[in-house]
Amino acid sequence: MGYFKDAIKGVSWMGGARVAMRAVGFLRIAILARLLLPVQFGVFGIAVLTISFLEIITETGINVFLIQEKADLEEYVNTAWLVSIIRGLLISLLIVLTAPLVVGFFNVPGAYGLFLLASFIPLLKGFINPSVVRFQKELQFNKEFFYRVSIYTIDSTIAIVFALWTHSAASLVLGLIGGAIFEVVLSFIIVEPRPKFAFEGEKIKRIINRGKWMTLAGIFNYFFQNGDNIVVGKILGTSSLGLYQAGYSLSTLPITEVADIFGKVTFPVYVKISDNTQRLKEAFLKVVFSVSGLVIPFGIILFFFTKEIVLLVLGQNWLEAVPAIKVLAIYGVIRAISGISSALFLALKKQEFVTGLTFVSVLGLAILVVPFTLRFGLVGAGLSVLFGSLAALPVIGYYLLKIFKE
Repeated sequence: MGYFKDAIKGVSWMGGARVAMRAVGFLRIAILARLLLPVQFGVFGIAVLTISFLEIITETGINVFLIQEKADLEEYVNTAWLVSIIRGLLISLLIVLTAPLVVGFFNVPGAYGLFLLASFIPLLKGFINPSVVRFQKELQFNKEFFYRVSIYTIDSTIAIVFALWTHSAASLVLGLIGGAIFEVVLSFIIVEPRPKFAFEGEKIKRIINRGKWMTLAGIFNYFFQNGDNIVVGKILGTSSLGLYQAGYSLSTLPITEVADIFGKVTFPVYVKISDNTQRLKEAFLKVVFSVSGLVIPFGIILFFFTKEIVLLVLGQNWLEAVPAIKVLAIYGVIRAISGISSALFLALKKQEFVTGLTFVSVLGLAILVVPFTLRFGLVGAGLSVLFGSLAALPVIGYYLLKIFKE
């Protein structure tokens, strides 16, 4: 019963955090959409795609590992920090080396300087104190609330200030850099233990061995989440990519954030009751019904009042994205309900299950995204994502039956 109360408190705190962050986010989009052009959002989107991909292919699953382990954080914090720093350096170097190729692929020669500026983001984030995972591991979501909201507010404020000054896509990158610097400093102030440089080979091997499935899952999930963006950017151009990404954020974030909140809170709770299958099943079903009751009404509102919401939040210049947003609202509901299974799989150390379902999703997307985008434009890209999410449902059902029958 105690964990149930902790989970309710956690959902409340994280729900408050996400509401606060999305309120700031909607304000940020509403302001920036009037200061910057869709093509500038598109160029920034390409830079984010590149960083995200490099982060994924170097993913070590450190945070998941630290939550799964019942040992105290102090045992692994030095190793986790060293791995994060090395990873950040590697990603920054790869951004610099691949920038000419990416700029050429998307035919945006003016974006090279933006990529060089963006290379500082992972470099800085590598120095974040890994002990911040304690907030989630020990269900201290009130502290997580303060931590996340303050970082996002700083990021957004810096981006808006520079956009007012420069009217440049670089303002978006500078916001991320400012947020990263603030996060590093804050992580060392508010949480312990504080890491120090120390090389422990056996612990590094253990982290990487456990994280290999998370790396694969991350790669597949990256292509599922960004494959449509890549195709839209290449086939339809950066202006269309800016429209699509803004529409994607508007239509899916309010819905999928609900599931993400539940996933973040229930993951450490599932770990604590992982040796009791019946208790796990009851807890999981409660989460499914709770998430469904929240996201379905959101999806209905987004679907039927799309034009009004776009005009209110983004403005007249973004109306072309309305048909795609309707499709993506349906996808958001399906993703939210089906995606909450990942927290259960990870809690049981079944990372391979997460890898399997993300592989099926990206396969479904890959089959349709190019022909559908060529034929139907932005709507076709949205339909291909919807098909990919539907394709994973039977796989998720199979894995759940396997777990609860054991």
